[in-house]
Amino acid sequence: MIALTLGELARIVDGELAVGTDPALTVTGPAFLDSRELVPGGLFAAFDGEQVDGHDYAAAAIEAGAAAMLGSRDVGVPAVLVADVEQALGRLAREVLARLPRTTVIALTGSSGKTSTKDLLGQVLAGHGPTVFTKGSFNNEKGLPLTVLRADEDTRFLVLEMGARGIGHIKFLCELAPPSVGLVLNVGTAHVGEFGSKEQTALAKGELVESLPADGLAVLNADDPLVAEMRSRTAAPVLTFGESDAARVRAEDVELDENGFAHFTLVLSAANAPLSPEKPDQADGASAPVALQVVGEHNVSNALAVAAVCIGMGMSVPDVAAGLSAARALSGGRMAVTTRPDGVVVIDDAYNANPESVRAGLKALAILAHSRPDARSWAVLGQMAELGDRSVEEHDAIGRLAVRLRIDRLVAVGAEAAMIHAGAGHEGSGGQDSALVADPDEAIALLREQLRPGDVVLVKASNSVGLRRVARALLEDPQ
Repeated sequence: MIALTLGELARIVDGELAVGTDPALTVTGPAFLDSRELVPGGLFAAFDGEQVDGHDYAAAAIEAGAAAMLGSRDVGVPAVLVADVEQALGRLAREVLARLPRTTVIALTGSSGKTSTKDLLGQVLAGHGPTVFTKGSFNNEKGLPLTVLRADEDTRFLVLEMGARGIGHIKFLCELAPPSVGLVLNVGTAHVGEFGSKEQTALAKGELVESLPADGLAVLNADDPLVAEMRSRTAAPVLTFGESDAARVRAEDVELDENGFAHFTLVLSAANAPLSPEKPDQADGASAPVALQVVGEHNVSNALAVAAVCIGMGMSVPDVAAGLSAARALSGGRMAVTTRPDGVVVIDDAYNANPESVRAGLKALAILAHSRPDARSWAVLGQMAELGDRSVEEHDAIGRLAVRLRIDRLVAVGAEAAMIHAGAGHEGSGGQDSALVADPDEAIALLREQLRPGDVVLVKASNSVGLRRVARALLEDPQ
């Protein structure tokens, strides 16, 4: 974050200084929410939540090295006081970003794959200049300003993940941090229970490209019709990615190795004019090999999205391919693969789930297990939340897919996941065992009893189910 005195900060957010606060005291570190973090010179944002009141932890944050608190009441520490902390963070983020004219803001959204793509993009861009990108899934009205406030005068690229649970959410986030590059990955069934339909989801996601300036760049998935149609909603130039002939940035000769890592050739389609005629590595047919270090064929699409952003910003195809090949999975609970000492492979993808991401996870599980002699595949699955009227249909389909992929053991966790278990039964077992257990504890007990060395286990559900506890238990077991 750029250095600001508390007096200046108070003027920006229309706040007032707490009693005894020195207006010359300077904030030199980023804003943060967790008082347990060590953020020297930072600004502790104290939210008065339903279960936790951040003001109770302000003194500990200051003692740990923070410069001051941004809060709504005086608790005896250096502070800027405002009526609404969330609104103040947004105002502060807008002002800080306005003072960083050399920083390129890149925003991305989509129904699935946002965080994995953001992590890949941040790593590739970091090879070309100082880069700040969203931690984990800080993609809402609170999290996005916190990411912006990590940027400073040296930041060249600022990558912002944007989530939405309704019409107008992304528009609001784009007003907080106006992007010059916008990436839309896909429109799926995630949160369809809240949006009502995929068309309504597309309406919300498309707010990102509507916010772009005429000299910006819109990067769209040519394989998703609802995303491809967003071309008409932006004044910015459009660059497409995907496997269809309409895509400018494509993958050819895709193969998966025994670890589930995709290898392919990154190609600029020769059917289109070069992005930069004076650059041979951006001319028609330019290509370079990519060897991803993240699991799953679905990450090919994510990698192509990253490549399109970077190439559209002037980077060479070979440089982008090298950056993608060096990138690793960063955010926990998202296809994080760990091999235990006894050879059991745990795929922790329990942070969140929707039908598209569960299908991708099951396919990756099948590849990893079937490439290992005598390994059994285990799918430990819980509810996919917020599917509305489609919930029964989508959960049933997942159970059926597990059978078709020849997953050996299916464990459905919780009453809400009963239709996954039922779907497997409807499809016909085919030698597969399916069990319905009440909660994560029962799942852990079953796995501890029946897992054997070399087995491969996928753990996946919406975050509210709590299956991350199952993944942790598997990883912490001595065997």
